[in-house]
Amino acid sequence: MGLTVSASALSPATAFVAPTEPSPALRRAQVGAAAPAERAQHVERGASCTAPLAVGVAAGLVGAAASRRSGRSALAKGQGVTARPHTTPRTLASARVVVCAGAPLEGRKLRVAVVGGGPAGASTADALAQAGVETYLIERKLDNCKPCGGAIPLCMIDEFDLPKDIVDRQVRKMTMISPTNKEVQIGQTLKDDEFIGMVRREVLDDYMRQRAKKNGATLINGLFMGMTMPQQKGESYVLTYNDYEGEDGNARKGEKKTLEVDVVVGADGANSRVAKEIGAGDYEYAIAFQERMKIPENKMDYYKDRAEMYVGEDVSPDFYAWVFPKCDHVAVGTGTVIDKKGIQRYQQGIRDRAAVRIEGGEIIRVEAHPIPEHPRPWRVKDRAILVGDAAGYVTKCSGEGIYFAAKSGRMCAETIVKNSESGARLIDEADLMEHIREWDAKYGPTYLVLDLLQKVFYTSDAARESFVELCEEEYVQKVTFDSYLYKTVQGNDPMGDMKLGWKTLSSLYKFNNQKTPDPMRTLA
Repeated sequence: MGLTVSASALSPATAFVAPTEPSPALRRAQVGAAAPAERAQHVERGASCTAPLAVGVAAGLVGAAASRRSGRSALAKGQGVTARPHTTPRTLASARVVVCAGAPLEGRKLRVAVVGGGPAGASTADALAQAGVETYLIERKLDNCKPCGGAIPLCMIDEFDLPKDIVDRQVRKMTMISPTNKEVQIGQTLKDDEFIGMVRREVLDDYMRQRAKKNGATLINGLFMGMTMPQQKGESYVLTYNDYEGEDGNARKGEKKTLEVDVVVGADGANSRVAKEIGAGDYEYAIAFQERMKIPENKMDYYKDRAEMYVGEDVSPDFYAWVFPKCDHVAVGTGTVIDKKGIQRYQQGIRDRAAVRIEGGEIIRVEAHPIPEHPRPWRVKDRAILVGDAAGYVTKCSGEGIYFAAKSGRMCAETIVKNSESGARLIDEADLMEHIREWDAKYGPTYLVLDLLQKVFYTSDAARESFVELCEEEYVQKVTFDSYLYKTVQGNDPMGDMKLGWKTLSSLYKFNNQKTPDPMRTLA
């Protein structure tokens, strides 16, 4: 816009701009200096998981390692600001000050908008608000029931300070069922106080959102529509959303509003609008389809502390199907990447396979949702970043996403808080990239190994039979549950890994070269 910038003698983190007619960006900056209630909103009248299928083979190979950057960028420290010649005479009295990345925020706190109120967005907003950052959490579906198996690891309850009663069922038995209905009971290595938590997403998500609100985040019942990107350093993002807060939160038609912030966190799931706005690129995704069923009481008793996982070409060509217990019903579902159009056929397959155990069930809800298969090509642009499903943080082989969504949100918030000095300074892309590097170093190996295991074991029924057979190994069960429940590799040893590797190769060879397949079994 023809602005002339020179280095300031008063502060290395600010630059003076020659007087011109106020631009929209400068007018927005002036609004940002107003009272919080005035700058937060300007009204215009108008207009993501599923089960823990971590395998001992993988757990023995995966190690967690944290990596953090050693220092901030030179610009963030105020170094390297070079003077540019200007031709328009000016005085200090007439100059306007533009805040550059890394500069102190005079008279206000850093403003962050978190788009999406699932575990990723809620944990981000909660951590930011507790640190004193001015935080806005935008979510349209405040009673959303995401199609999700709802399994969470034991460590998440303590790590995220969740109340015990948020868990519908404490699963201590996991039955793996092969293509020929061979049943393997896993969970033998669990201690008396260990379990996999089964939750309803509408309950978990609401609890986490309300806690963020209680801790200082502004919760907006709104639908994010888009945003205007900053055109120069220090300029605000302007978010547009439809506010549905009218009529006691039951408004059917939203009121168009805008919100100015310094940082945007996209936590709005696999179909993220924030990702589209910043050009984060596409990724492969799976379709998860699930039916919630009320089954007879005597059959529900079987699932009181048990979950089932089925594998086979009839229930999914590249994933698995499940029957997971909820408070008073079960969730019956499946997923696929390579044959999304066939999802109804595979859902019928799991109904047929589990028929003897869900017979007489009444479908009370049908749900479907995309699940990302790998991280997006780009997860950061300027002062906008993606977390959770929006970033693609769902593990292959298991489809686990709840814990990783909440964890990525909290880790992202902690990076923002640290590098903004608890909201006192503006951050930049380099600061947000620090979180990406830390995340990839800590969890990248897990994603890679589970991707490999999916390619090995989910490609044919022979490989699936081998997979279920391996689950009988006590060593596999111990390492699998230890790594899943606590997100650390525990109990493994080199000798055990070598034996397991040999067992894996032997099992794959046996089933792939079997001339006469095993007969189909009948479930008890």
